[in-house]
Amino acid sequence: MSHPSAPHILPWPSNTVPLMLAPMQGLTNRGLRHLFAQWVRPDTLFTEFMRVAPGETNKRLAASDLREIAATEEGIPLVVQLIGHGTEALVHAARLAQNAGATHINLNLGCPFGRMTTGLTGGGMLQQPQLLQELIPALRAEIQGSFSVKLRAGYADPQQIFSLLPLFESAKVDFLVLHPRTVQQEYEGLADHGITTRVVQETGLPVIANGDVRTVEEGLRVLEQTKAAGLMLGRGAIADPLLFQRIRSGVRSQPDRAERAAMLRHYLTGLLERYQALFCGEQQILGKVKTVFSTMDDPDFAKQLKGLKKARNIPQFQAELDLL
Repeated sequence: MSHPSAPHILPWPSNTVPLMLAPMQGLTNRGLRHLFAQWVRPDTLFTEFMRVAPGETNKRLAASDLREIAATEEGIPLVVQLIGHGTEALVHAARLAQNAGATHINLNLGCPFGRMTTGLTGGGMLQQPQLLQELIPALRAEIQGSFSVKLRAGYADPQQIFSLLPLFESAKVDFLVLHPRTVQQEYEGLADHGITTRVVQETGLPVIANGDVRTVEEGLRVLEQTKAAGLMLGRGAIADPLLFQRIRSGVRSQPDRAERAAMLRHYLTGLLERYQALFCGEQQILGKVKTVFSTMDDPDFAKQLKGLKKARNIPQFQAELDLL
């Protein structure tokens, strides 16, 4: 059902420059989101991508995914991100998500690691952009709240985004989240925010800048350079959740070692508590907590992180944590 006259419902407070927590598969589960929501209050949260099953099925979305769907988490707007292929399957999944309580739905056109072999998904869909001509308007017609697209600048050509803007505009997509690398680049090289700048200049849609923001200086520079509507923080925020607060306040000075140690203790203790309620078995709990270490490269804590990675049980992990 189309809602052409309905005002845009954006998943961030009006008159603000939103700082969003990026959806990162295997990392931004509801336990981590809950900690971030209570602690550093991102303006917008995203689910990890929810895989849409193809074909004739009543199980387009997994039961575990449906249980995670909501309009908000801890009072913060929650965007449900879908990944899949096929207009019928994705539209049906959007309907199921809305029936389960979703107000904000995002289509993933950026992930470089497609998991479905029967069709192009994520960033792979940019290989056949003609398929988007049907898909994007169909999703817009179904989605009653905000509909956004998270995408790479292109599949192989970083200029591809400019040929897609008319489609997103005519379909009345609410906002874009742009990671200015190609799908083929995966995470190599640097995100080219010169492309983000040009996209902002060439479209009236709000554009959220995403990619390689790991410090306050980088965040403020990207906002100033691109004039983007907001920022999406991924690895930088997973390594240092207080990045949200420091970008908001514009504090450019790096916290000292004692402050960083206190942050790490609070962070890892909070994850450990939540993951013990969320996951089963000591090894799975510790394995999930340790996933955040892949984002961390603070040389002051290299030795301590090595000890934490080697911890084989929760008491040992806690003992190492106390040494930070």
